[in-house]
Amino acid sequence: MGVPIPIARVLSSAVIGIDAYLVEVEVDIAAGLPSFTTVGLPETAVKESKERVKSAITNSGYAFPDDRITVNLAPAGIKKVGTGFDLPIAMGILTATKTIPQNLIEKFLMLGELSLDGRVKPVQGVLPMALSAAEAGYKGIIVPEDNRREAAVVNGIDVYPSRTLAQVVDFLRGFSTIKPETADVEALFSYKDVLDVDFSDVMGQEHVKRAMEVAAAGGHNILMIGPPGSGKTMLSRRLSSILPPITFEEAIETTKIFSVVGMLEKDQALVTTRPFRSPHHTISDAGLIGGGHIPRPGEVSLPHNGVLFLDELAEYKKNVLEVLRQPLEDHWVTISRAASTITYPSRFMLVAAMNPCPCGYLSDSKHSCHCTRHQIQRYRSKISGPLLDRIDIHMEVPTVPYKDLLRRSPAESSDRIRARVSAARKRQENRFARSKIFCNAQMSNRQIK
Repeated sequence: MGVPIPIARVLSSAVIGIDAYLVEVEVDIAAGLPSFTTVGLPETAVKESKERVKSAITNSGYAFPDDRITVNLAPAGIKKVGTGFDLPIAMGILTATKTIPQNLIEKFLMLGELSLDGRVKPVQGVLPMALSAAEAGYKGIIVPEDNRREAAVVNGIDVYPSRTLAQVVDFLRGFSTIKPETADVEALFSYKDVLDVDFSDVMGQEHVKRAMEVAAAGGHNILMIGPPGSGKTMLSRRLSSILPPITFEEAIETTKIFSVVGMLEKDQALVTTRPFRSPHHTISDAGLIGGGHIPRPGEVSLPHNGVLFLDELAEYKKNVLEVLRQPLEDHWVTISRAASTITYPSRFMLVAAMNPCPCGYLSDSKHSCHCTRHQIQRYRSKISGPLLDRIDIHMEVPTVPYKDLLRRSPAESSDRIRARVSAARKRQENRFARSKIFCNAQMSNRQIK
């Protein structure tokens, strides 16, 4: 082991909300009793990295210094969260002991969690980190192998997937090479979506289909009221199949949210279909809007650029429904905590379904309703007027007649409806080309007039 250099510096990154910022990992090794101190507002997972880093370095065949080690994560005023600092801390220690030249390590941004045997494990938020590295003009980024595809969609930076700590060390010392990962973005969007649901499965309810087509074309929120078995849920789950294909810019925005939450599948590069979320009615307000000690996106942010479906709307707690007001109006949500305030995007189409009364059979021609006027009023009072004002289309969904269910000729397919919706969206894009909106539902009062 060589004589320690004064301070080693390794570039890494962390995430606030869905955007990343650069973090400089400084490692100082000084003579003294053996110790390992991490400063710069590290949370628990970051503090525990010292045990993982020590075992990973030792088990990878390198000497761990028996001196006083101080690790600083700058900027020191922002709380550091996650396990992605394991790899840069380990590389900083090996740089401080002259195992790796400092001039080589400065060219790369790196992140990854280390296992005790030196394997590099995946972390969350790699896509926004790769974007921040590219904007900062760095040569390349070293990421865990399982995160390679989401990082590779970023233009202007080389992505080097890593499997072990030893592989990264050999790469930086010039003893081996790592082939940069590439992504064919056009190929990701070129395949035809194969959905399990289609509007051709729905018999009858032609007026509801027409209303859903209008809603999809204009980006409007929609509320369906009808008895059980009338097809409200079936229709709602098919709305995504008629929405226009997601654009690359929208896919990047949506994938950043999924990446931060850790919901990207292994080796998934981008979210190339519009997300559909359907939270259960027992969800809390924090689960819906987002929150926690370290604020995380909620169910109103996960369907960004997609569909949020609330089935049995009147069964949700009233305080849970009221938190929907801001995202429906502003298309973003702000979560404030003592330590930080974070804003998440939440531009989605709301599709809600509910029964007309507690028993569900009010105004149904085949079943009698036994609910009292007071029960019906209390049932509907959970949904406030301001919330209903933010839902553009309200419609009744009656029970489908038996003769319509026996019809053998298939109904119109989602592909044909989607073609009309996409054409309508294109006209709206041209109409609003000089403004910051892209569909009718986002028009202001002046634009409506």
